[in-house]
Amino acid sequence: MPDNIPRSQLRRHDHSSLQLPCRSCPRWFKTIAGRTKHRISAHPIPPVLPQDNHKRSPEPIIPESRLPSPQPHVDHNIDMDVDEGYADLEHQHQPSPQPNIDMEFVEPGDHLYQNYHTGLNARPCNMDGIFLLPGTQPPPLENVATGDWTPFCNRTEFEMAEFLYTQNQMPAGQINRLLDLWASTLAKHGDKPPFADHRDLYNIIDNSPFGDVNWQNFTVTYDGERPEDGTKPWMDDKYEVWFRDPHEVVRNMLANPTYASEVDYCPYREYSTEGDKRQWKDFMSGDWAWDQADEIAKDPSMLGSTFVPVILGSDKMTVSVGTGNNEYYPLYASIGNIRNNVQRAHRDGVAVIGFLAMPKTTKEHATEAVFRKFRRQLFHSSLSKILNTLKPGMTTPEVTRFGDGHYRRVIYGLGPYIADYEEQALLACIVRGWCPKCMASREDLDEDVLRRCREYTEALVQEGSLGDLWDDFGIVGELVAFTNDFPRADIHQMISPDILHQLVKGAFKDHLVEWVEKYLRHTHTKRKADQIMDDIDCRIAAVASFSGLRRFPQGRGFKQWTGDDSKALMKVYLPAIEGHVPVDVVRTFRALLEFCYLVRRNIITEDTLVEIEDALSRFHHYRNIFRTTGVVPTFSLPPRADFTRRGMLTGTCLSVTMDALAPAPAPLLIGIDEDLEIDDGPTVLQAYVQLAKTRQGKKRAQTIPALAEELNIPSLPDLLRRFLFQQLHPKDPRDPSNIPLAECPLYLSKISVFNSASSRFYAPSDLSGIGGMRVEHIRSCPIWRNEYQRHDCVFINTDSSLPGMQGLEVARVRAFFSFRYQGRLYPCTLISWFDKVGDAPDEDTGMWIVRPGFGADSAPGYAVIHIDSIYRAAHLIPMYGVQFVPWELKFYHSYDAFQAYYVNKYTDHHAFEIAF
Repeated sequence: MPDNIPRSQLRRHDHSSLQLPCRSCPRWFKTIAGRTKHRISAHPIPPVLPQDNHKRSPEPIIPESRLPSPQPHVDHNIDMDVDEGYADLEHQHQPSPQPNIDMEFVEPGDHLYQNYHTGLNARPCNMDGIFLLPGTQPPPLENVATGDWTPFCNRTEFEMAEFLYTQNQMPAGQINRLLDLWASTLAKHGDKPPFADHRDLYNIIDNSPFGDVNWQNFTVTYDGERPEDGTKPWMDDKYEVWFRDPHEVVRNMLANPTYASEVDYCPYREYSTEGDKRQWKDFMSGDWAWDQADEIAKDPSMLGSTFVPVILGSDKMTVSVGTGNNEYYPLYASIGNIRNNVQRAHRDGVAVIGFLAMPKTTKEHATEAVFRKFRRQLFHSSLSKILNTLKPGMTTPEVTRFGDGHYRRVIYGLGPYIADYEEQALLACIVRGWCPKCMASREDLDEDVLRRCREYTEALVQEGSLGDLWDDFGIVGELVAFTNDFPRADIHQMISPDILHQLVKGAFKDHLVEWVEKYLRHTHTKRKADQIMDDIDCRIAAVASFSGLRRFPQGRGFKQWTGDDSKALMKVYLPAIEGHVPVDVVRTFRALLEFCYLVRRNIITEDTLVEIEDALSRFHHYRNIFRTTGVVPTFSLPPRADFTRRGMLTGTCLSVTMDALAPAPAPLLIGIDEDLEIDDGPTVLQAYVQLAKTRQGKKRAQTIPALAEELNIPSLPDLLRRFLFQQLHPKDPRDPSNIPLAECPLYLSKISVFNSASSRFYAPSDLSGIGGMRVEHIRSCPIWRNEYQRHDCVFINTDSSLPGMQGLEVARVRAFFSFRYQGRLYPCTLISWFDKVGDAPDEDTGMWIVRPGFGADSAPGYAVIHIDSIYRAAHLIPMYGVQFVPWELKFYHSYDAFQAYYVNKYTDHHAFEIAF
């Protein structure tokens, strides 16, 4: 650059493309992605394993009046024989496997050990499939020749394509315009731009040997008999199916180095050293994977291979922002070797591998049997065609490179197929209304009968007529399931319950919520029932804000429901109906909610299975209120979840990922409090809370007396003096409230006030990072979104040795601030306490009840505590009772307008696991 720069030209900083150091070696990088890839290949870091799932933040020094005393165990189970026939259930405690099974202690402390399958034990091999000696290092990655940017001519072309297509996503017309302008500047030099036009750019990108698997398509037409009176319109149509080769998609997943340490290479069974109790976490810890490995290992040529189960899922969807045909039928795939934390962190563990055809015709022909048969068989034929490339690897091992660099011999298998009931009936080739898993009659789906299987179905089809199969067994005998084309594949075993569609949207929203409305209209006059329904909507709308919680400003009365709407309503619906319905109805909802949260836990133990059975038994008992009151005549509902006779305990979260991938319609009537973040950092079981990075400065008070005046809490200076005494004398045995103020240090200097804090904690059962970490923001500010003040509630850790709420207190944050005293920084929180009501959760709702705390002089119970004493945010829902809520009550008045509240343990899965 010349030294004499013209005055009209801006002086620029010198540019360096290498800005990011490795910190483990002298290399520098231009992008974070480049440095990450280098670290993965050159400096692999072993995963940090969790040690204790019950550690919490340090406890504050709390006055003795606030310390909870140990509580006796209270049994909330109803008086019924829940253990009848329990010894025959498949999830009964199993003895440890025989000594010839490979065993290894996992996680620090040797509290858990895993027994690995010895037949399919994932032995590394070379490229020719010859097994390597133990301890052999993987071969080095093949280095691409320096300067080889194929199919691009050079690095500039590549980066230009990346900028236009990925970063800027420039439309085709603008790409052409840019290239024309570029060409005009190069013409005088006899040079040309890197691409001729947008088509040239797209063609080069499509020819890149790296990246996602290319899309393909095939066309299907009707080739059956045609009626003599004329061909139907749909018989001449062509139906396109788009797909990606699932074989290549699965190989890419196996070779992905970003989660190489989060892959289970062989089936295993995990046990606790305390009592040898088994637990289930990831897919490969389930019985199904082990049983499949046993079957495969019968062939000696399979020994030492790696079993890779392919998990499938599909769900029709409507995209409201689309144009033209906005209905789609995506097909998803994942592999069971990838652990749940990778799935929930959305690390390319799930891929869309196809878009199935959706045949349509005129209303005149839509209900004809021949069209319905064609539409169903098209579904199965398309699946068989798409998955056909996996078939050779299901009987003959193939050598595949994994993310850890090793080659292994791989044997594929079709795993669970996750779908809602409508698709389950289609997949199982059964009549709608029958169970796809067992032979129970559609008139009584609760009867104890044999389970369906491929062999039994084929025998019935060979012997019976189509009419008898339809009427007596619920089998559509004309259809052939796609699984018949693959080895070791039984669609009746593969079908896996869909928690979202069958429990949340099915049992909860489509049945129980509808039954409540039917009960009200059946019991009251139309006017009274409408008034109660309006009040339920008012109660739902009055629920206070919470991080990640979807609000319903108009209640539940809207038409376009999504899966997120149903899940959000579950979290706030129970207190809204209490007082308007009988106790048994409330307990029915409680049992279903607890069942849904228990089966969704990250780790399921044998004790968890007992809790699941208890919740299921209570649900079946209390739901009878709807039958005895004449609301419903029968409970023989087709979309039931078959958890009692489970064929496998998979732990896969594919259904959750499918729901997240599905585009939702624009939320016109629903607000979401987006205060949650996914943290991809390492696993740390100790909760960590820190103040916001931005101080409020002159916008807020800058001294303790000024903050006391701003909050109208005159006792704040005295509270701070007692807090300082506690911090300086942590071993003083006296109750802080009894310490004379004269002994407490006085601080009236400058403070920094903050409007929020963030809590980082381990919550693997919720949407979280790859290490199970999650961050939520806790707000305490005088004005939020230029409308109202907001002061969130929090859990305070008082005794980490006690379980659940016995070791936690609930408080409301009034202010976050920090100050420096004697050279030490104190991040603090001013809180107002809530007192627990009773020694155990409420028997009807299962939630603890709290009320605002008061001191000896009936003044509100305030305290200053260290921010480390906060565990995470808490959510409270008012106890509405039988009184109607005024329409003018807003959600930001909720924490000030009622005398008692429920501690909402259903706000997320982590809250359910701690607020018991």
